[in-house]
Amino acid sequence: MAAKHSAGLLLFRRRAEVEVLLAHMGGPFWAKKDEAAWSLPKGELEDGEDPAAAARREFAEELGLPAPEGEWHALGDVRQSGKVVTAWAVEADLDPAAIVPGTFELEWPPRSGKKQEFPEVDRVGWFGLAVAAEKLVKGQRAFLDRLADVV
Repeated sequence: MAAKHSAGLLLFRRRAEVEVLLAHMGGPFWAKKDEAAWSLPKGELEDGEDPAAAARREFAEELGLPAPEGEWHALGDVRQSGKVVTAWAVEADLDPAAIVPGTFELEWPPRSGKKQEFPEVDRVGWFGLAVAAEKLVKGQRAFLDRLADVV
């Protein structure tokens, strides 16, 4: 069985230091976690979908905003929790207050038979690279190192 494949965008901006936009994963599993509970906006490819198209679609689905225009810099692939994640870095600014996150449905509490709707991400924020390395899920941290080649 082939590994699942996700794609996403890592937005960055230049302030006093380089900052990246991260999304805190929504839902009950992540609600009380902060360290290693953030991700770049990403999601799974649909059958036969181009990874760049998936990254653009998932950005819009997760944040409720169109993917930013600008030059996309390939950051390659990483393995995260048994799947492959492909990412691009894009220099852009985004107001975290402007996001309108998509939602997903989950049986919660487990085995209760009750379905609840949760936001895909419950907040987003800009972080300097050192803080981002603490917040980002471990499998995606290599993208921060690769971003150094872009900036």
